[in-house]
Amino acid sequence: MSEAAWDPPVRRVRVGDRPVGRYHIETWGCQMNLLDSDKIAGALERRGYERAREAGEADVVVLNTCSIREKAEEKVFSELGRLRALKDRREGMVLAVCGCVAQQEGARIFERAPYVDLVVGTRATAALPILLDRIRSGDRSARRTADTELRNDSLLFPHDQIRREPAAAKAYVTVIEGCNHRCTFCIVPTTRGREASRDMDDVLAEVRQLADRGVAEVEFLGQTVNAYRDRRGRTLADLLAAASRLGGVRRIRFTTSHPAQMTERLMDAMAASRPKVCPYLHLPAQSGSSAVLRAMRRGYDRDGYLRKVEALRDRMPELALGTDIIVGFPTETDADFQDTLRLLEEVEFDTVYSFVYSRRPGTPAARWPDPVPPPEKRRRLEALQSLQKAIQERRHAAYVGREVEVLVEGPSKRTSSEWTGRTPEARVVNFAGSTAPGRFETVLVTAATAYSLRGELVRRSA
Repeated sequence: MSEAAWDPPVRRVRVGDRPVGRYHIETWGCQMNLLDSDKIAGALERRGYERAREAGEADVVVLNTCSIREKAEEKVFSELGRLRALKDRREGMVLAVCGCVAQQEGARIFERAPYVDLVVGTRATAALPILLDRIRSGDRSARRTADTELRNDSLLFPHDQIRREPAAAKAYVTVIEGCNHRCTFCIVPTTRGREASRDMDDVLAEVRQLADRGVAEVEFLGQTVNAYRDRRGRTLADLLAAASRLGGVRRIRFTTSHPAQMTERLMDAMAASRPKVCPYLHLPAQSGSSAVLRAMRRGYDRDGYLRKVEALRDRMPELALGTDIIVGFPTETDADFQDTLRLLEEVEFDTVYSFVYSRRPGTPAARWPDPVPPPEKRRRLEALQSLQKAIQERRHAAYVGREVEVLVEGPSKRTSSEWTGRTPEARVVNFAGSTAPGRFETVLVTAATAYSLRGELVRRSA
């Protein structure tokens, strides 16, 4: 299907106080999927739909999926089985699968789940409201459509129509889609396509709009965000510099970066754009072994990664670093794994997202022998996580007795009597007191764990 484009003619409109239908979206995965769901929600609400309180009350249910980990497809079909029961009970309900599993599996989803009405890929989401209109108006030919064309629907979505929570403290902003790297373990180039960047002026217009709405923090998103380059050659360094000069928004972040694109110019821009650009960077290493990095086709070695870290900390000594680590890669020996443990000790990351290697369909590594047995993979993961926990406990303990600036995000998930927010370094802080989402507070840290800080409200920063 190639007709889809955002802002199509509105064929179904709200009549009085009655919506044309109710929708429910289930979102799996990262910030990029969450933002894609907000765009889908905005498109549906523009056409007269209303959000349902739960899936069982919806006329349209969208499952927005992620396929980055192994067995994602099985989890999707398990969830579709549950939704089938709702569909059987609710006459006329339309069930759509979107996101990375939709892109990866395409029309094969109908073979295993024939009750699914639509499959829409990661970069074809503008087709969804058009196809829903056709199906709900009785066009049987629109059912069982699989649109996985790699367009730029997410990039071109009108930013003023994204469904955002009115009191949200922060907002995500897409700046680039896709990835041109060909890491041997990664399915992202298949599910998200090649890189395509938004025009920088359009990005800045969205940031201004968010500032006018009172949003305090924006986070620029991309599968390889530091590869951003618009049609005029402006890069992420230019975007950070320009965004930092805008009024209103007080914090700017970006994720996820590839070490190969972490240039000296970008580092300089980060340092020059402080304090608006937050002193936190997620820079996935994936392994501490040069041999494994070569097999992964990452484009750098251990020493190259460490040089990037040194250059970043020379410019920003306060910088907090996060990373991703895969253990049990097919070529990983115990000596390679020890190199990874030493990398953690040398860098002292503030956060580490660690995973056991999982085969992803269509990737080169999926065809290789996998000699590391599952029990050994689990042992390595547990050893890595134990080491990282000790590092985080030590680094967080240094904050006890210090005052920190916290952007309040909302009530704590642990208890409704406390609030939660983050420091500029992205450290989670829980505290009690009178405040509200979107406020900046000064909090005295009184206790720390490996994963968060606890404190007392001292005074309001803004």
